[in-house]
Amino acid sequence: MKELILNADDFGLTLGINEGIIRAHRDGILTSATLMANGPRFDDAVERARTNPSLGVGVHLALVGGRTVAHVGRVASLGDENGDLPKSLGTFVAKVTAGIIRREHIETELRAQIEKVRASGIEPTHVDTHKHAHAHPQVMESVARVAREFGITRIRKPFEALRDSWNCTRIEGVGGATQLVASAAAQVSVPKFEILSREYGLRSPDRFLGVAMTGQINSAILRRMIDTLTDGSTEIMLHPGICDDDLARTGSRLQMHRQTEMEALLDPGLRRLVMERGIRLISYRELN
Repeated sequence: MKELILNADDFGLTLGINEGIIRAHRDGILTSATLMANGPRFDDAVERARTNPSLGVGVHLALVGGRTVAHVGRVASLGDENGDLPKSLGTFVAKVTAGIIRREHIETELRAQIEKVRASGIEPTHVDTHKHAHAHPQVMESVARVAREFGITRIRKPFEALRDSWNCTRIEGVGGATQLVASAAAQVSVPKFEILSREYGLRSPDRFLGVAMTGQINSAILRRMIDTLTDGSTEIMLHPGICDDDLARTGSRLQMHRQTEMEALLDPGLRRLVMERGIRLISYRELN
C-alpha cells in the first residue's frame, strides 16, 4: 500500500500561512502541519488547529530564526542577550560544530518548545526542525533524546534520496542546483539517523520528498511527485500560505510561492489522482 503524508512547515509564523495551511487541509489534500512554538502567530495557529482536529499537528522545532521560548538565561549559548536565535543555519551549524552552543542549552530550548505546544492543548504527532537543523548529528541526538522524554515516537527523516532529488529537479525542466547539492551533502548523516532512531524508538516515513524542490512546487510538479510514489510511506514537505505583508516582514525567501503551493494542494485533479492511484492520505498520527 502507498501511504502519503503531505506536511506543511511553519504553522504559526504568519496569519497568511496559518490560513493557507487550514484552507489546504479543509478543502484540499494537506494532512499534516508542524507548529512553531516561537512563531509570532502561534496562538492563532493553535486556535485554528483546535477547530480542525483532523489535521495532524507536530512541532516544528526552531533553533534558527526568531526568539527562544526558554528564558535566555537558561540557554545563553544558543540565544543572544535579547533571546534571538542564530539568524542562519550556517551560523548555527558552525557554532554547534565548534562547541560554542552547548548541548544542554539546545535540549533546554527543545523541551521548552514542546512544553509550550502541549500546554496549548495540542498533543504533537511528531517532530521536525526548522531548516532541517536535526540533520546535524549532534542536534539529531538531542532531538531524539528530548522526543523520547515526551513520549513522541515519530520524527521526520530529513534526508531526500539523491535519486529522488535528481528526478525532482528534472521535472518540467525546473532547476534546483543548490538544494540538490545540499541534499547530497546531507546523506553522510543518514547512518547516524538510523542508529539513533533504533536506539530511541523513533519512526519515520520510508521516503522524504521536497528538499530539492523547496520553493518551486506547483500543481504539475506535485502531480509528478505523487506519480513517483512507491509502496510504503512517503512524506512530501510543503510550505503553503497566503502571501501578505505579515509574510514579507519575516524576511522568508518563500513568499509568493507559498500561495502557489496552497493552490496546488487545492487542485481537485490531485485529489482524483490520489484516489485513482489507491494512495492512502495519512498524517504522522496514523504512521505505522
